[in-house]
Amino acid sequence: MNELVAYGAETLDLGIRSRFVEDVNGLRMHVLEAGVDEPQRPLVLLLHGFPELAFSWRRVMPALAEAGYYVVAPDQRGYGRTSGWDGDYDGDLRAYGMFNLVRDAMGLVAALGRDSVAAVIGHDFGSPVAAYSALIRPDIFHSAVMMSGPFVGPPGLPAGEYRGSGAAGGAGIADDLAALEPPRKHYQAYYCTRPADAEMRGAPQGVHDFLRAYYHMKSADWTANRPHPLDAWRADELAKLPHYYVMLLDDDMPTAVGREMPGAEAIAGCDWLTEAELAVYAAEYARNGFQGGLQWYRAARDAACIAQLQVFSGRAIEVPTCFIAGTSDWGVHQSPGAFERMPREACPRMLGRHLVEGAGHWVQQEQSEVVAGLLVDFLGEAAGG
Repeated sequence: MNELVAYGAETLDLGIRSRFVEDVNGLRMHVLEAGVDEPQRPLVLLLHGFPELAFSWRRVMPALAEAGYYVVAPDQRGYGRTSGWDGDYDGDLRAYGMFNLVRDAMGLVAALGRDSVAAVIGHDFGSPVAAYSALIRPDIFHSAVMMSGPFVGPPGLPAGEYRGSGAAGGAGIADDLAALEPPRKHYQAYYCTRPADAEMRGAPQGVHDFLRAYYHMKSADWTANRPHPLDAWRADELAKLPHYYVMLLDDDMPTAVGREMPGAEAIAGCDWLTEAELAVYAAEYARNGFQGGLQWYRAARDAACIAQLQVFSGRAIEVPTCFIAGTSDWGVHQSPGAFERMPREACPRMLGRHLVEGAGHWVQQEQSEVVAGLLVDFLGEAAGG
């Protein structure tokens, strides 16, 4: 296979650069960067989620660089133009466990010649990576921002049914969801199945249109997104989630989101994700498939990976934290009570919880100027003690 190359100028806005960083915990890591890499410029690390890329941060990176930071966003393990990862369904899940993902973040910081990070900022599945990075190594990661996915701390001993970000839930809830009328299943359970990658990569509408429908249905553009807290981790409550979270039992994900495919006028009016920008995602996922990202979901329910995190049971994040999500993002409430418990249990130095109007799940793209302003304010407050 030909070695992957960096993005060209036609892909990136002025001020954002694409390059590779070698020997990052076994990876050749593709990163986007903005701002001058000078010792006096604090480093900010941006971690994307699923199904995304470093490219998802393109709209906030220039503002952070303008504020005086050196900003780096990697394609994480299993994604984009980063290589050196095993995409085999039957491969070692420990490589995708949260503990090793923190090692990836630490390895990137070291490979960049830095010994600390002003803030590690994670969105979606990048949110728990940011949280655990700050929890495990506060000497390196001096503050953390979680976006979309609330964090309530490591699993306890014994773990019971672990429902942290990325966990698929246990067999009990799966049986209860399947017994509903109509029968349902949790999307994370679907993502753990062997056929999921092939079904998404081979979506009948094509990868480009599958991703368009997926991004649309989880955004504020889909007006049916009206999130509210759920009472409990119970099938009847989870069934209130839209069908991209709690799917019809016989659906695959292309079918679930395809029913809400936006029309040509809505697509043309989507200024936060143009067709040219979407083509960047579609090209990467058409080449790689989705299994690299799906391994994260499988690792999140793997007993060995959970056991690694149980070592930190009862520990809270000691450094300043912040939470940002869109008001139309069901991710805030998909784990009942997590948003409310976060500052009490896991983030005692939380400086703010911000729900941004006019944004759904893709908050840093949908409302990039607002998010960039919140991040700059948080960085200043965190640095001031």
